[in-house]
Amino acid sequence: MFEKITYIGDTEVDIKLATTNNMQSDIMNMPIVLQDQEKSILAEIKDLHPDYVKAKMLGELIDGKFIGGILRKPSLNSTVRSLNESELTYIVGEEGKGKLLLGISPFYNSKKIFVDMNELFSKHICIFGNTGSGKSCGIARIMQNTFANPNFIPFRSNFFIFDSSGEYYSAFSKINEINPNYHYRFITTNLNSGNDSELLRIPLWLLNVDDMALLLSATTHTQLSIIEKMLRLVKIFSQSDDSAINYQNHLIASAIMTILYSNQSAASKRDEIFSIFNTCSTDAFNLNATVQGIGYTRKLQDCFLIDSTDDFSERVLLTEYVNKFINPELNQYEPDKTNYFTLEMLEKALNFALISEGWLRNENVYADAITLKVKLHELVIGPNSKFFDYKEYVRLDQFISNLIIKDGKKYQIVNINLEDVDDGFAKSVVKIFTRLLFELSKKVQRGSIPFNILLEEAHRYVQKDTDEFLFGYNIFDRVAKEGRKYGVIMSLISQRPVDLSDTVISQCSNFIIFKMSHPRDIEYITKMIPNITEDTIEKQKSLQVGNCLVFGTGFKIPLIARLEMPNPMPQSSSCNVVETWTSN
Repeated sequence: MFEKITYIGDTEVDIKLATTNNMQSDIMNMPIVLQDQEKSILAEIKDLHPDYVKAKMLGELIDGKFIGGILRKPSLNSTVRSLNESELTYIVGEEGKGKLLLGISPFYNSKKIFVDMNELFSKHICIFGNTGSGKSCGIARIMQNTFANPNFIPFRSNFFIFDSSGEYYSAFSKINEINPNYHYRFITTNLNSGNDSELLRIPLWLLNVDDMALLLSATTHTQLSIIEKMLRLVKIFSQSDDSAINYQNHLIASAIMTILYSNQSAASKRDEIFSIFNTCSTDAFNLNATVQGIGYTRKLQDCFLIDSTDDFSERVLLTEYVNKFINPELNQYEPDKTNYFTLEMLEKALNFALISEGWLRNENVYADAITLKVKLHELVIGPNSKFFDYKEYVRLDQFISNLIIKDGKKYQIVNINLEDVDDGFAKSVVKIFTRLLFELSKKVQRGSIPFNILLEEAHRYVQKDTDEFLFGYNIFDRVAKEGRKYGVIMSLISQRPVDLSDTVISQCSNFIIFKMSHPRDIEYITKMIPNITEDTIEKQKSLQVGNCLVFGTGFKIPLIARLEMPNPMPQSSSCNVVETWTSN
């Protein structure tokens, strides 16, 4: 079939075809070996001409191993031959412990492709492809193969899937039929998802300043300061000791004294102090509280009657009463621990934070303060409040443990479905969970509890954010850079890689790419993915549905893989309009 090598370039060789009648009709993409006395070079036929072919050199076969990349070139007198069976194994892998069946290779004699599970699941992955190209089916098949692997039982695996449509429920809900020790958990924002679904619930006290800033759409550093003060106060107010009550009274009293000695009219002072009572009242500070004078009493509201001099008629009594509650030492008070609290308690803490720092009296920050106040109140009274209605106090480790172990069952797959909320809230939830998993992984022995986070429609969450300026870091960027060493691994599944964070993509080690056709996406992955070649890009353009291009540290060379259809299937297919339109 092949006569001799006629040209050797940096990465390609020209091979003259033999003038025989037994030429194979389809030799495109055929793997071949360029063999001389010193070396064996693996190449792949990429261009076919009437009397010669061009082949791309991929690497070298050395001592029973394939080494990618070309340092040594073949000689012009090298022979050209097909790969033998053992050499094919070097390229596509072989079955064994810790090996995952990915699919079959249509170009390498339909050999099964096996990938090292350590290389695949311990490093960040990108899964790209057009809508309808087979991404969801491909992910479902890979996961099903992982748990159906006869040579490996991933009992302690922890897969967290975040999706926006609940399409994976049908693919994984019966995973215990593979092995009764496997379990799947479906947590959702959709109350109508079914009997075995659970409502999403997040403990408020596990949220930090950045999490709250995301939830409340904070955009300025002033708002971050307010949130920080709010979280400090809510931790104090969640205590049941006298110090917490004394601290609340101290804050109100300090704010009242500031107003009393301001340059406002008495009526303006009264209105501002009454507004404090409306939002930050205690037993000692409310309109009906009793104020004890010498031989008489007054209700607190009566102390604000205005006399003819435009002053409060009971100013002396009022001042003495308020001063009793001011204790500067309480400014140093810090709670011993964090207790259970609710959104309503958080709103109360925000109101106290606003009056204690005088933010509502400062024209420069008033708008920022009111915006936060409105956003939090919308959360308190809105439909998303139910997702923070956690019933009892838990620590971070308890919360994560309760997600993956419940009623004696170890859940290998936790599917969090976000189909019933808007993109902004969904993004906040995914960032919160990612941070919590990352924080826990740093507290335990390094890499002892791996978490694999699968982000379906990743462009909704892992975006090119500018919030690093405000928050100090983007959690996805941080996990992309540091997560691997702690065992927190992300898989990004998207049809729009151009919308994803450049930093995150640059840290991914393995790529599974289904057919993509949008020029901007193709241009983007060409620039962003390390070591991707023009030849690799061209291959993915002509992929059939269910076929994908795989490359990265888990693969010897870029391979086309045909994935078996999952069983059961995810609910990701298009609407059947013919059946729908014609049904009775």
